[in-house]
Amino acid sequence: MITSTESVAEQNTVGWRFDNTYARLSDSLFAPATPATVRAPQLSVLNHGLARELGLNFDTLSLDAAANLFAGQVLPDGCQPIAQAYAGHQYGGFTMLGDGRAILLGEHRTPSGRLVDIQLKGAGQTPFSRRGDGRAALGPMLREYIISEAMAALGIPTTRSLAVVTTGESVYRASALRGAILTRVAASHIRVGTFEYVAARHDEPTLRALADYTIARHYPELVGTPQLYREFLRAVLKRQAALIAQWQMVGFIHGVMNTDNMAISGETIDFGPCAFMNAYDPNTVFSSIDRAGRYAYGNQPRIAHWNLARFAESLISLLDTDQERAISLATEALEEYPAVYEQHWLTGMRRKLGLQTEESVDIELIRSLLDWMLKSHADFTNTFRDLSTDPLPDRDLYRDSDFQSWHEQWQRRLHRDGRPVTAAYTAMRAVNPAVIPRNHRVEEALLAAENQDDLTVLHRLLAVLTRPYQPTTEVAEYQDPPVDESDYQTFCGT
Repeated sequence: MITSTESVAEQNTVGWRFDNTYARLSDSLFAPATPATVRAPQLSVLNHGLARELGLNFDTLSLDAAANLFAGQVLPDGCQPIAQAYAGHQYGGFTMLGDGRAILLGEHRTPSGRLVDIQLKGAGQTPFSRRGDGRAALGPMLREYIISEAMAALGIPTTRSLAVVTTGESVYRASALRGAILTRVAASHIRVGTFEYVAARHDEPTLRALADYTIARHYPELVGTPQLYREFLRAVLKRQAALIAQWQMVGFIHGVMNTDNMAISGETIDFGPCAFMNAYDPNTVFSSIDRAGRYAYGNQPRIAHWNLARFAESLISLLDTDQERAISLATEALEEYPAVYEQHWLTGMRRKLGLQTEESVDIELIRSLLDWMLKSHADFTNTFRDLSTDPLPDRDLYRDSDFQSWHEQWQRRLHRDGRPVTAAYTAMRAVNPAVIPRNHRVEEALLAAENQDDLTVLHRLLAVLTRPYQPTTEVAEYQDPPVDESDYQTFCGT
C-alpha cells in the first residue's frame, strides 16, 4: 500500500468529506477490510461529470495519483474501509453472503449534504470472500460503467460509476483476464438481503437500528409517523414498483434479480449479466446462468414482488408484537404492489404513446401494439421512436395490415387527447430514447478495450448514450439492432 506523504497530500486536494455513519452501526453488519496491493494500477476511465456533481475535483491529480486512489493503494483521508454483511435469495435459494470482492471506503457528503457510498469493486479478498479471489476483470467493470451511466442518462435511478482502473495483474476465470477495479457511487448499498441477514440472525435490536438508520437516510419523511415500519415497507414497495416500471419502459433486463441485488434506496444496482432487449419478447433472457428464465424481461415485475415479500418477512418482528397481526400488516402492504406497479407501467406506456389523458381503452391499445410487436419481431426501442416521427418511417414492417389498423386507432385516440398531434410527438421524443446500449455495441467497446487497449470505441459509445433522447448525426449508427442475437449471452464476471 502506497503511503508516501506526497501521494496523500495530492489526494487531500480532491475534496473528500467522509462521514462514515454505517460503520457506526453494530459491527455485526460489516467487517474491516483493506484493498489489496496491486502491481501496476493505471487509469482507464474517469467520470469528471459525476465528480463535479459530488463536489470532487480530480483535475489536480497526476495520472499515477488517480490510478493509486481508484485502485485503493492510497486511501482518502477520513475513510473507513469495510466489507458489508448481507444475505440473499439467489435464484430462490437463501444464502448468507457479504461483500466478497467489494470494499466500502465510506460515505462522502456532497455539497448539498447528501451522503453517497464510495465503493471499490474488485479490490481483493474480504472476510466474506469465501473461496473467491475478490478480484474483477476489466470487461465486466467497463460494462457496469457503460450501462450505469446510460441508465442515469435515461433518467432511471441507478448507482453510478466514477472510475475504472486496471491493476497490472491477471484474474482467472475461464481464461486469464486483465484485472480491474471499479469505483461505484450509490445512495447506499443497503439491500433487501441486508435485512434478511439480520433477521436470519434473530438480532432484533440490530434489525431495529438498521431500519431506523435506513429510514433516516432514505425515507426521512417517514420519521415520526405512526406505524413507522409498516409505512417503511410500503414506501420501499412503491419505490421499487416505480423503478421496475422504468426498466420495462426501456427494455432493460437486469439479469440477476436476487434479493441481495435489490437496493432499499430504490436504485438499480449490480450490472453483471444485464442487457437491453432488441426485438420485443417478454421471454427475453441473456444471462448465461438464468437457464429457466426466472429473471426474463416479462418476469421482472413479479420477481420484484417476490423479493419484496422476502423484505416484508424480515420486518415481521418490527411490524407488531403480535406475529399474526404483523403478518396481516405485511400481507396488506404487499397486496398493494400489483396495482401500484400497474399504474406506473400504464402511466409510462401512455407517455410513450403521447397520451396525456386517461381512457379505459388505453390498456387494450397498448397491449395490441405489444402483441403486434411480438408477432412481428419488431424492435422495442426503434418502434416507439418511429411512432414519434411524422411521417412514419417507410419500413416494410409498418405495411402490415394489423399494424395499420392499430395505427389508425392510435391516431384517433391522439386526436381525442386534446392537444395537437405534433405536440404529442414532441412529448414522445422526450421519453422514447433514440439510442440504448445495444448489446453488440457494448461488446464492441469492451473487446477494443480488453484486446487492443483502445478506449476510443468506448468513449464514442458513451458520448451517444449520455444523450439518449437527442437525434444527433452520431446516433444513427448506434440505432440498428444486431442482425442475429439468438446466441448472445451475458455473464456475471465472478
